[in-house]
Amino acid sequence: MRNFFFFTIVCLVLCAVPVLAQQDTRDTQDTENTKRISSELAEKMAQRLSRQLPMQFSRLKTRVQTQIAASVPVQAPILPLEPVQGPRKPAVPLAFSAFPDEPQQQSPSSGSSGTDDRPILRLPEDRPLGAAGKSKDKRKPAPEDADFMVIQDRWRVGVPEDPRFTKGNIFNPYRQNVLKGDYPIIGNDIFMNFDLVLEGNYDARQLPTGQAVSSVNPGSREFFGRGRQDNLNGIMVFSFDMFKGDASFKPVDWRFKIEGIGNFNFQKARENQVINTDVRERLSRQKNFVAAEQVFMEKRLGDTTRIFPFLRGRGSKGGRSPEFDTTSIRVGVQQFTSDFRGFIFSDSKLGARLFGNIGSNRWQYNLAYFNMLEKETNSKLNVLTFNGNKYLRNQNVYIANVFRQDTFVLGYTMEFSAHFNDFRPGLQYDSNNFQVRPQPIGLQIQNRVRAGYFGFAGDGHFGRYNITHAFYQAVGRDTYNAIAGRPVSINAQMAAAEFSIDFDYIRYRIAAFYTSGDHNPTDGRARGFDSIIDNPNFAGGRFSFFNTEGLRIASTPLALKDERSLIPSLRTSKLQGQPNFVNPGLTLYNTGLDFDITPKLRGFLNYNFVRFNAVETLVSFLNRSGFSKDFGHDVGVGFIYRPLLNENITLTGGASTLRGGKAFNRLFSSNCDGTPVGCGATQPTLFSTFLTARFVY
Repeated sequence: MRNFFFFTIVCLVLCAVPVLAQQDTRDTQDTENTKRISSELAEKMAQRLSRQLPMQFSRLKTRVQTQIAASVPVQAPILPLEPVQGPRKPAVPLAFSAFPDEPQQQSPSSGSSGTDDRPILRLPEDRPLGAAGKSKDKRKPAPEDADFMVIQDRWRVGVPEDPRFTKGNIFNPYRQNVLKGDYPIIGNDIFMNFDLVLEGNYDARQLPTGQAVSSVNPGSREFFGRGRQDNLNGIMVFSFDMFKGDASFKPVDWRFKIEGIGNFNFQKARENQVINTDVRERLSRQKNFVAAEQVFMEKRLGDTTRIFPFLRGRGSKGGRSPEFDTTSIRVGVQQFTSDFRGFIFSDSKLGARLFGNIGSNRWQYNLAYFNMLEKETNSKLNVLTFNGNKYLRNQNVYIANVFRQDTFVLGYTMEFSAHFNDFRPGLQYDSNNFQVRPQPIGLQIQNRVRAGYFGFAGDGHFGRYNITHAFYQAVGRDTYNAIAGRPVSINAQMAAAEFSIDFDYIRYRIAAFYTSGDHNPTDGRARGFDSIIDNPNFAGGRFSFFNTEGLRIASTPLALKDERSLIPSLRTSKLQGQPNFVNPGLTLYNTGLDFDITPKLRGFLNYNFVRFNAVETLVSFLNRSGFSKDFGHDVGVGFIYRPLLNENITLTGGASTLRGGKAFNRLFSSNCDGTPVGCGATQPTLFSTFLTARFVY
C-alpha cells in the first residue's frame, strides 16, 4: 500500500510539471500581448491628440481674440512643457505664439516686451507626395471648432513620411506634378498642363529625279539624274494648356491652349532645281522656322439638351441632361482629323468648332469651319501672320460628322460625315519660288474648286476580328481644270478597308485602297478622286515607300503623288496646291504583319501592290502612249522602340523600297545608253530610310 501511494504521488508531480511550464509560457505571451496592445493604444491616442490639439487651440484662439477685443485680461491654460534646467519660470498666458502661422504679438496682460518666455507649440506638417508647389488658394479660411478641421486646399493634403511611398519631383511627369495638371495653379479649380517635345528625324532616300535645263555634271545627257537626297529635320514643341474644372469627372468649363513649334531643317540634293527653282542656288538648303500650330479658346456651353431642345427625352428637367451630355465650342488654330484614318482632312487650321455628345456619350458630333492658312514649304508649318490677309489662303472648309459607339456590336463605332471645300482663285508661290497656284501648265487660268464629300466609315472589332473601312462620294465643280483645258463637273469615289486578327504576339492584316480615275480627261466630267488635305495612317503608313515619299514627274511642275498621301492627284502640292479631280486614280492591295517582339519593341513588315485605274489621263497629259496600269511593288520594314515602356522616349526607324512596274518605267525611264560614264539605261534602286528620336515631357 505504501508503495502504491508513493507511485501515485510521483505520477502527479510528473504530470503537473508540463502543465505549470505551459502556464508560465502563456503568462509570458499574455504579457507581450498586453505590451503590444498598450503600445498601439498609446500610438492611437497620440494620433488623436495631434488631430485634436489644433482644433482646441483654434477655439482658444477665438476666445482669446474675443476677450482681448473686450479689454479683458486673459488667463490661458498652462501648457505642459519639457522639464528645463535652472530656476522654474512662471507660467505665462498663451499668446498668439502658439499659432506659428501668425506673427507673435505681446499679450496685453503680461506687459512683457519680448516673446522669449512664451511657450511655442509646433505641430508636424506633412507634405504632399508630388511636386505640388505653393498653394494658390487665396480664399479666407473658414472657422474651425473642436469637431472638424478645415482643409483649405484639398489637392495638397499631406501624407506622413513612409518609406513605402515614392515622392515625385518637378522632372517626373508620371508622378503628381503641378506642371502636369495634378495641382491647381490658381484658386482651387484652375490647372495647367505643360508639355515639351524634342524630336529629331534623319531621312535618306533615292527618288526618280529629272535633270534641269542646267545639269550639275557638264556633258551629262541623261534625262533622269542622280536622285539621292538627305534630309535632317529637328523640332521643339512646347504646349501650355490652362483649364478650369476637374476634367476627370466632366468636361472642362473653359480652356486656353497655345502650342508653339521651332523647326530646323536641312536638305541636300544631287541635282539642280530640287532645292530651289533658281539653278544658281546651291544643292543644299538650311532653314529655320517658328510657328504657332495651336492657339485656341474653348468654352463649355452647357448640357446638349439645353443647346438643342429637340434632343430632350424622358428624365430631362428644365432642359438638363440626365446623362450629363455636354456641348462645347472651340475657336482658334486647332488640330482636327475628320475621320478615323485621315483620308479627307487632317491638319491644324484657323477655325471654329462646335462639338459635344448625347445619349451617355454614345453619340458624338462635330460642326467645324476652317479658314485655311498658308504653309511654310520646308517645315510644313502654318504661317500665322495676319498682315493684310496675306497669309490667309482663299480657301474655306466646312465639316460635319457624327459618331455612334457600339453599333451592331460592342466595340464598333460608325461615322457619317459631310465635307465642303471652297477653294477660290489666286496666285501663289511657295517658299522655294515654285508656283503652286494655279497649276503651271497650259493656259494657267486661275480657277475656283468647290467640292463636297459625303462619307460613311467605321472602326472597331467584331469579336476578335478588327475592321476599319471608309467610303466617300465627291461631287462639285471646277471652273477651269488645266489638264482638261475646260471647266469640269466632279463625280468621284474613294473606298478603303482593312481587316486584321491577332494571334499571340502577331497581328495579321490585309487592306485595300481605291480611288476612281478619269478615263476621258477632256469630256468635262472629272472622275478622279482627290482629298482636301489627307494624312492617311493606312497601308503601312511611314513604313511604306509609296505612302511616305512624293514622286514628281520630270519635266513637269506636277507631282504624281505628294508626301504622306496615297492619291495620284497630279497637283502641285498637297499643302498649298488646289485639288485636281482629273487624275488616273489607283487601286492598292496591302498585306502586313505587326510583331510585339518584347514589351518595349514592336516590329512591322509591309507589302503594297499599286496599279492605276485610268492611264488615259497620263497619256493625255504627257502626250505619251504605251502606258500599262501596273505601277510597282512596295516593301517596307520598321520598328518602334520604347526603352522606358512609355512615351517619354521613343525611337522609330524604317526602310522601304519600290520596284517599279511597267507604268513606272514608262513614266521614269532613262534615255542614256551609258555614255558618258556614270549614266545608264538601268533603273536605279529606289529606297527610303528614316530614323526618328522623340523625347516627351
